[in-house]
Amino acid sequence: MELAMINDDVFPILKIDPAYLDRGIYFGDGVYEVLRSYDGQIFALDEHLERFDRSLREIWIDNIDIKEVRRKVLETYQKSGFGNARMYFHITRGSEPRNHLPGKNLNPNFFLTVNELLDKPGEKEHGIKVCTYPDLRWKRCDIKSLNLLPNVMAKMVAEKKGCYEAILVNDAGEITEGSGSAFFAVDAKQKALITRPLGSDILPSITRSVVVKIAKNCGLGIIEKNLTPAQAAQCEELIMAVTTKDIVPIVQFDGQTIGTGTCGKHTRALIEEFAKLARHR
Repeated sequence: MELAMINDDVFPILKIDPAYLDRGIYFGDGVYEVLRSYDGQIFALDEHLERFDRSLREIWIDNIDIKEVRRKVLETYQKSGFGNARMYFHITRGSEPRNHLPGKNLNPNFFLTVNELLDKPGEKEHGIKVCTYPDLRWKRCDIKSLNLLPNVMAKMVAEKKGCYEAILVNDAGEITEGSGSAFFAVDAKQKALITRPLGSDILPSITRSVVVKIAKNCGLGIIEKNLTPAQAAQCEELIMAVTTKDIVPIVQFDGQTIGTGTCGKHTRALIEEFAKLARHR
């Protein structure tokens, strides 16, 4: 008899919940998205669903109706009653006994959660501390996959150092992005935002794309280039950008104070511009 043990209980494999046989658990064989709402309106839903669809296609899960995913997200969010919420959802290839090669005609599994999101205004005013950490991720970071163990490890190290976020550094000594965020630097002399060019080594962040769009309204140009940690530490302002918090100033980088150690004027302008867009989109 084929058996499975769940904690201390033994069951025939055929009688256990298929959730225990999910390929997402075995292999990280799936992709996910994170959304947020502002005052009852989901922000950038179309953009997130477009990226989700792309991620699915990149790992060859091609039997998903994105319109149906949209319906599920909207229905669940509306039932939650939260004005400001975080929505997480993922799709895995399906459930089956463990085998690297997936079976034919699997039914994908869908999972979604909605949680109330409480913003922390103090983070935008006082900023956060970050530290660098080696980028140990796979070579297709443009896919928002469930394979996040290197990100988790980086975040754990950051917490031990008293930091909120880990800024990942590749083998060439260049910053890629945060363990769960996009990364920007401000060149005050050129009045420009510096960001790493899109490619397979970073996620095409929705928040990053919004920041790039609104930069012009704040008198900032965009420079796409790679930075080393030493170069980033010399910039006048550093920024973390992420769906659940939008724009947050980085005031300490590997123990070094950035600028005045508080939210810089360019970052503040971006925060205000982003808020106007988020509340009136």
